[in-house]
Amino acid sequence: MNFVRSLCVFITFLSCLVISVHGQAAARPGPGSGTRIGFYSTTCPNAETIVRNAVTAGFSSNPRIAPGILRMHFHDCFVQGCDGSILITGTNTERTAVPNLNLRGFEVIDNAKTQLEAACPGVVSCADILALAARDSVVLTRGTSWPVPTGRRDGRVSLASNTNNLPGPGDSVAVQQQKFSALGLGTRELVVLVGGHTIGTAGCATFRNRLYNSTTGPADPTIDPTFLAQLQTQCPQNGDASVRVDLDTGSATTFDTSYFNNLSRGRGVLQSDQVLWTDPATRPFVQQLMSPRSTFNGDFARAMVRMSNIGVLTGATGEIRRVCSAVN
Repeated sequence: MNFVRSLCVFITFLSCLVISVHGQAAARPGPGSGTRIGFYSTTCPNAETIVRNAVTAGFSSNPRIAPGILRMHFHDCFVQGCDGSILITGTNTERTAVPNLNLRGFEVIDNAKTQLEAACPGVVSCADILALAARDSVVLTRGTSWPVPTGRRDGRVSLASNTNNLPGPGDSVAVQQQKFSALGLGTRELVVLVGGHTIGTAGCATFRNRLYNSTTGPADPTIDPTFLAQLQTQCPQNGDASVRVDLDTGSATTFDTSYFNNLSRGRGVLQSDQVLWTDPATRPFVQQLMSPRSTFNGDFARAMVRMSNIGVLTGATGEIRRVCSAVN
C-alpha cells in the first residue's frame, strides 16, 4: 500500500514537471494538461476493466501476447512518443519495420478498442489502451501492478523510417545509453526497462552471429560454454532463423529477476543484454537488481510510468481514433 501511495504521488508530480535524471532533463508528458491517474473516471469509468478483460482473454488463448504487448508499448514510445502510432497498418508504417515484424498482440488491442467504442464512443485513445495493456501483461506474468496515468491522444503519423532509434539486439551499452538518453531516460532506467526481457523470446536471426566462428573471430567468449552448446542446438548454423528462443532461460513466462541472474552467469541471449553485465557502466545495476533485496518490481513500475509519458499528445493535440489500425 505504501508503494502504491508513493507511486501515485510520483505520478502526480511527473504529470506537472520535467524531472531531472542523472543530470539530464527527462522527457515531458507532452503538450496540453498532461496525463493523470483516473483520467476516464467519469467519461468511461469501466475503461481499465474492459482493457484488462481483453488482455486476460487474449493471454488465456495465447500467453505469448504478454511479452508481445509489453514490447509493443516500448517500441511505440521510442518512436515519436507514446502515441499509438505503432498500431497503424499500411504500407511503410511502423508495423512494417524489421524490429516490429514479430510483435504480437495487436488483435488484443483491437478487441479492447471495439468494446470501448461500444461502451464509450470516441473517448479512450489507442495509446492509452496500449499503456494499460502493457501493465496488465506484466501482472498476468506474475509481475507487479501499478497505477497507469492516462489521457494520451493518438498520433496521425506512422512511418517505418522513424524506427531507427529503436534499441537493437547488437547494441553496445554506449549505443543503448545514447538511445535512452535521447528520450530522457538514465542508465539505471535502461537496465530496469531492458529487464522486461524476463518474459518473451527472440528469433535465432537476432543472435546467431554470437554462436559460431566467423571471419571476425570465434563464438562470443562471454557466453557460458554449456549455454553456448544449448543455443547452438536450438539455432543450428544453417537452420531456421525464425525459431524462437527464451530470452530468460528457465523462467521466460514469469516476470522476475531471473533474467539478471542469467546475465551474471553468461546466459544472456542477445548481445545487447549480455553487455549489461560485462560493461562496468551497467554491471552495478544488474548486481543490485539480482540481489536478494532487489527492488526490480518497484523500479520497473516507476520506469514504465516515466517511459509511458515520453512525448505524449494531450489536450487538443492528436485525435481519438475510432479504430486503432487507422487514423480517422
